[in-house]
Amino acid sequence: MSEIKIKIVNQMQETCMEVCGTDEAALVYRDCYQEGDKIVINVDDVNTFYWISVDGTIEKSLVYLTGEMQYEIPFGDKKLNLCPNAFVGDRNLVYVRRAYPFEVNAYRNLACNPNDQHGLTHSFPHASANVETRGESVFAAMNAIDGVVAPYHHGKWPYQSWGINQREDAEWTLEFGRTVSIDRVVVYLRADFPHDNWWEQAKLSFSDGTEMLLPLEKGGHAQTFTFEPKQVSWLKLSDLKKADDPSPFPALTQVEVYGTEL
Repeated sequence: MSEIKIKIVNQMQETCMEVCGTDEAALVYRDCYQEGDKIVINVDDVNTFYWISVDGTIEKSLVYLTGEMQYEIPFGDKKLNLCPNAFVGDRNLVYVRRAYPFEVNAYRNLACNPNDQHGLTHSFPHASANVETRGESVFAAMNAIDGVVAPYHHGKWPYQSWGINQREDAEWTLEFGRTVSIDRVVVYLRADFPHDNWWEQAKLSFSDGTEMLLPLEKGGHAQTFTFEPKQVSWLKLSDLKKADDPSPFPALTQVEVYGTEL
């Protein structure tokens, strides 16, 4: 069993509301969030898996927690990559449940985490990049693991993507927070043509020191790459080769990584 504690703290680090539960907890915050508010999640049993949803409009994700999770409530431009109803009004739901073994051990998409955010250090999977177009939320690295596949436009939710600000050395990294076994990667390129360009090739590097080249096609469809199972703790997309097209704007809509826990 694990004690789960959820609390809302303000910018002065004062606790606005707190709930506790055993293996499961739900906090209903019957007030409006203010700038600087955070959701803080603590569990007794770390280095294990929990279903987490930081808002009723955001899908639950199976998260590997290694310590305290602090999620900053986004406002204004920082929440344009989320459903417009997220974190709005005076009835806000935060939910956490310890995962069952059969949920954890299933062959599944190990990359999906719509509850990811910049700066999170104790919750995985977690996406980051060396560039995000103009620092805007609608082009953040985390958008590529949020489970939303709407590649035929760009900008506000549900068209968020990872944008590279025309950087030739752009890299996108996915951390699992532990070692997992994977054998399949699915890539969705953004396909808002003629606004967009696309990548003809990318390099996929793994924490075990291996690499593979991904030949990519124009379009927003699922592009699947399979390989012998690898035991890895992270992977990285880099060496992104643009197609010969007038547009300077290739982008990534989603990455799925399939496998199992060890």
